[in-house]
Amino acid sequence: MRVLVTGGAGFIGSAVVRHLVLVRGYEVLTVDKLTYAGTLTSLRAVDNHPNHRFLKADICDRQAIAEACDSFRPDRVMHLAAESHVDRSITGARDFIETNVIGTFTMLETARHYWSGLSAEDKAAFRFLHVSTDEVYGSLGADGLFTEETPYDPSSPYSASKASSDHLAKAWQRTYGLPVVVSNCSNNYGPYHFPEKLIPLMILNALEGKPLPIYGNGANIRDWLYVEDHARALDLIAERGRPGETYNVGGRNERKNLDVVERICALMDSYHPAGAPHHRLITYVADRPGHDARYAIDAARLETELGWRAEETFDSGIDKTVKWYLENDWWWAPLRKGYDGSRLGLLKPDEVRA
Repeated sequence: MRVLVTGGAGFIGSAVVRHLVLVRGYEVLTVDKLTYAGTLTSLRAVDNHPNHRFLKADICDRQAIAEACDSFRPDRVMHLAAESHVDRSITGARDFIETNVIGTFTMLETARHYWSGLSAEDKAAFRFLHVSTDEVYGSLGADGLFTEETPYDPSSPYSASKASSDHLAKAWQRTYGLPVVVSNCSNNYGPYHFPEKLIPLMILNALEGKPLPIYGNGANIRDWLYVEDHARALDLIAERGRPGETYNVGGRNERKNLDVVERICALMDSYHPAGAPHHRLITYVADRPGHDARYAIDAARLETELGWRAEETFDSGIDKTVKWYLENDWWWAPLRKGYDGSRLGLLKPDEVRA
C-alpha cells in the first residue's frame, strides 16, 4: 500500500505518518511545505526508514503534486495539509484561504487527473481522504452533538475556509466520481503539538512559570481526541470509508477549557513540584472574537460502521501528553524560540466592529 500524506510534518499528519509506516508497514510519501507548524523533527521516528520519503512542496503547486503522484503512484491520498489555528486566521485570513481552499482545490484536481489514468481495478480501489474539523458546524448549545448531517455554520475565517474545502471535496466526488471520503474531527491533543494551541501552551507556560491565559471565563467546551486515536481512525476511514460519505471522529471527552487547564496544573504539581501550585498561574483574558461555546461529536457512524473506538480517555491521554512534553524538550525548545507563547489573533481597535 502506497499512501501520499499532505501536511505530514504537522501535528496530526506526523501521527498519521508514524502510524502508517511503523504500525501498518505502508510506503508513505510525506508532502509538506514546512511552515512554522511543520517540522521534520516530528518525523524523527521514521528518519531513514525504507518505507518513508519526504517531499518539501506546497499543495498549491500543481506541477509539484502532479509529479509526486506520477512518480510515487499512490493507492491513497490522505489530505491533512492546512492552516489550522483560529487565532492566526483572525488577523491573517489570506493564508487560510490560499492553503485550505486553493490548496484543496489543487489537490483534488491533481488527484482527479492522476486517478483518471489508472486501470479500472486501481480506480475502484483508490481513495482520497479529506481531513477536516468539527468547527465547520459552528457552536452547540448546552445539549446535543454534531452529526454528519449537522448543517454547516462556521464562525471564524479558519472554520469558513475548512467548510469551503469540505464542499469542494464533496463536489469533486459528486461531479467527477473521484472516490473522496471526508472526516471531521474534534479537538486533538498529544505529542508533537505546536505550542500555540491550548494544551501544549499551558504545559510549557506552567513549566516556565508563565501565566496560563484562559479566554473569557473558561466555560467554552471542547470534545478532546488523543491524536494517536485519530490517526488510527483516519487510516480506517481511508481503508473502509464509503466514497461520498462523511465520518465524524470524536473522543467523547467533553471538558470546559478551565477544567482542562486545572487538570494540567494538577499533573504539573505532581510531575514538576518545584513550580507548584501551578493553579496560581491561571489568568483570565479577553475572549476570542466569535468564540464558539461548545463542540461535541457524535462518532456513532465511525464506531458502528467501521468498528473504531477511542482507546484513550481524557485522563489517560492528558497524563501521557504532560509527561511527553516534560521529557522531550529537544522537540519543543527550538519552537519556543520562534514562538514564545504570546497571545495571537488580537484585533487593533480600528479593526473591531460593533
